[in-house]
Amino acid sequence: MSFPTVGKAAPDFELSNQFGEPIRLSELRGQSVVIVFYPFAFSGICTGELCALRDDLASFKDQNARLLAVSVDHKFALRAFAEQESYEFDLLADFWPHGGVAKAYGVFDEESGMAGRGTFIVDADGILRHVINSPRTQARDIQEYHRLLKEL
Repeated sequence: MSFPTVGKAAPDFELSNQFGEPIRLSELRGQSVVIVFYPFAFSGICTGELCALRDDLASFKDQNARLLAVSVDHKFALRAFAEQESYEFDLLADFWPHGGVAKAYGVFDEESGMAGRGTFIVDADGILRHVINSPRTQARDIQEYHRLLKEL
């Protein structure tokens, strides 16, 4: 699998968030979107990364950027995860077809059945501008997201 092409339209998708509400990427035009794929809810590194995003959510809003965190977990697990950690951004369930969106973005690990740590920054026109691929065992630096958003 390979990542979508930077400079082209980001692959559109619709997934349910932790409340069962459908979120379609193409309906978010007019603002930047940061799509953060992560392996699993409730896991150590993932929880730490998403808590860092939670604690810095105002900075994303100040940059007119919508944050979407995507895993292969079911929406009910994501709702419990969001409630436990007080996440106020969308956790999207790429549950069925299992990892379909992660596959479209080139970050699905077939052997383990989970998404990798891929981040995709999409501009207000729906064009993919940046791809960040991180090792599964390493937390990402969210300050890099802000630096890249400022370039848009």
